[in-house]
Amino acid sequence: MGEVSIIGLDLAKRVFQAHGKCSKGSAVFRKKLSRSQVLTFLAQQPRCIVAMEACGSAHFWGRAIRELGHEIRLIPPVYVKPFVKRQKNDAADAEAIAEAAARPNMRFVALKSSGQQAGAMVFRTRDLLVRQRTQLVNALRGHLAEHGVVAPQGMTNVRVLEAAIEDAETSLDLLVVEMARLYLQQIASLAEQIAKLEKVLQHEAANAPTTARLLTVPGIGHVTAMAMETFAPSMETFRRGRDFAAWLGLVPLQHSTGGKQVLGKTAKMGQRDIRRLLIAGAMTVVRWASRKSPPEGSWLFPMLGRKPRMLVAIALANKMARAVWAMLTKGEDYRNPATAAA
Repeated sequence: MGEVSIIGLDLAKRVFQAHGKCSKGSAVFRKKLSRSQVLTFLAQQPRCIVAMEACGSAHFWGRAIRELGHEIRLIPPVYVKPFVKRQKNDAADAEAIAEAAARPNMRFVALKSSGQQAGAMVFRTRDLLVRQRTQLVNALRGHLAEHGVVAPQGMTNVRVLEAAIEDAETSLDLLVVEMARLYLQQIASLAEQIAKLEKVLQHEAANAPTTARLLTVPGIGHVTAMAMETFAPSMETFRRGRDFAAWLGLVPLQHSTGGKQVLGKTAKMGQRDIRRLLIAGAMTVVRWASRKSPPEGSWLFPMLGRKPRMLVAIALANKMARAVWAMLTKGEDYRNPATAAA
């Protein structure tokens, strides 16, 4: 039995499972560990590859184990599943992780720093509060519609509902007015918290050199720039801009066979936070171009003339992703293609 070269670690809350393999592929050990025993056990092992699924707490454990001198490999769970033999249990999962990590063409997830995860917490908290605010606004609109008070969608039209509630001549029942005021108080409180978090994101984006460069791209704001900084790995991870766009899920699905290329709708198989922010930013650029009419030599001019706006926005988001890759790998600011051509 040889020395261990790869350890597959199945993460859990309390009981972990480790599977060690030698360079020839045979099992060296199968061991069940408590949470307090994990680092002690790995510190006693020779320097090797420690593989885990990229799931909850994986980055925390990855940083802790890397400090022991081991090489960390995080694998997307979907790539581990094919290596699970028959029944699923912790021991089988650990063995599958070790087997997947040994594959020469396996794709791995970049290990995030503590700062990146802190930024992700700010971003996700803001996202959660925005969804809660939207839920409250929709609930208020639905309740008031039952009493004949209607307003268009959108945060700006909450004032219309507030004015109808506080109207001295309103015929609404007193209980309805009191409940509506409760909704409005919660909406105002969430709006204040969201504004504070956006200031934090703007401050962080303004101080980081990478995000400052991203802000030069039309359609990318502080939130999108911070999402790139937080969720995206180093651009050197990708060989070309298309690989980064594919990682975001901004390329078409393929159903190709027999040498014939068949492309479908957008894949949506990547990092959804960055993807939806890029599409939202691209849609803003498309709306502006639709009103102001883009220059005749620009890429948007012929596209808007023959394609739906949403399709153009997704295509523009793909171009933005490729531009971001080029800018960050070359260390350059955004250059307008029309201006550069002139």
